Amino acid sequence: MEYLNPKAFTASIVYSLLGILILVISFYLFNKLTPGTLRKEIMEDHNNALAILGAAFMISIALIISAAIHG
Repeated sequence: MEYLNPKAFTASIVYSLLGILILVISFYLFNKLTPGTLRKEIMEDHNNALAILGAAFMISIALIISAAIHG
């Protein structure tokens, strides 16, 4: 029943929101630093390589954030 601790639950929510915020900011920066727009390249031009690169970027940033939060 330790996982129902309100303090631990609140900390999990705060860290999750912080991690999501960092992920969104880093993806926004990734989008600005690459030429063109990712949405146009992926949706209209069907650039699969760029879609894979974007997914790999998001997974790598998520792993870094989770490792930083977990300790």
